[in-house]
Amino acid sequence: MAGRFARSWTLMKASADVLRSDKSLLMFPLASSICCLLVAASFLIPIIAALVAAGDVAEHGRRMTAGGYVLMFLFYLAQYFVIIFFNTALAGAALARLRGEDTSFSDGMAIARERIVSIFGYALIAATVGLVLRALQERLGLIGRLVAGFLGLAWTVATFLVVPVLASQDVGPTEAISRSVELLKRTWGENIIGNAGIGVVFGLLMFFAILVSALLVGGAFAMQSTAAIIAAVVIVVVGLTMLGLIQASLQGIYAAALYRYAEDGEVGHGFDQAMLEQAFKPKK
Repeated sequence: MAGRFARSWTLMKASADVLRSDKSLLMFPLASSICCLLVAASFLIPIIAALVAAGDVAEHGRRMTAGGYVLMFLFYLAQYFVIIFFNTALAGAALARLRGEDTSFSDGMAIARERIVSIFGYALIAATVGLVLRALQERLGLIGRLVAGFLGLAWTVATFLVVPVLASQDVGPTEAISRSVELLKRTWGENIIGNAGIGVVFGLLMFFAILVSALLVGGAFAMQSTAAIIAAVVIVVVGLTMLGLIQASLQGIYAAALYRYAEDGEVGHGFDQAMLEQAFKPKK
């Protein structure tokens, strides 16, 4: 476990080196977050307004109607499209940076626009999978939640490299998924979850950030100063937002580096090939 954590920290630092060399990569998760909030608002505000106007109160445990599933599918589709679009732009820009090329936010966006049909197709597949998993959770109770959790994990592993594939190859969504699975089997396979631990590192950082935030806000309330409370809240929101943006950027860079290693056997700036071979060797 200690060795895995150490490798995760090393991989995160290597990704951070790439991010420091091109801070414009932070713009992709920022734009994605803003667009996702707009999409969520466009769905939730009309629904809430309609429910309030009709005086309808949701019953606890009531199953979703067919119309509800259609609306949820459209919401999933819109959200997945936004997320995949900007992640593809980030992966394209990160791959260029790993090759030693100059890149920019507009360059990454241009790559995503070129792949927009495949991105939409993959969003359709992802939305369908998400809806099926949601239906299993709702209709099969505890068993459904367990099955959905297992299938969701399998889907996450199988599609781990789909976005970098879309960013670098002119392929359709099903071929991108197939290519992702092929690359995982050919290289690290079952070891990927145990070794790809950037999420663990940032989970710990987020935990400590939340503790510090609670102390900061609590201290501001203890002072009974409106200015101090506002300042503390602003600092907390900005700090947690920046942490989330950095994590999303590092994960995108990390996935791009792993894809490049899996596809060509090459690593980018800041990544050590021997370390990658050790972390992602096939399980014997």
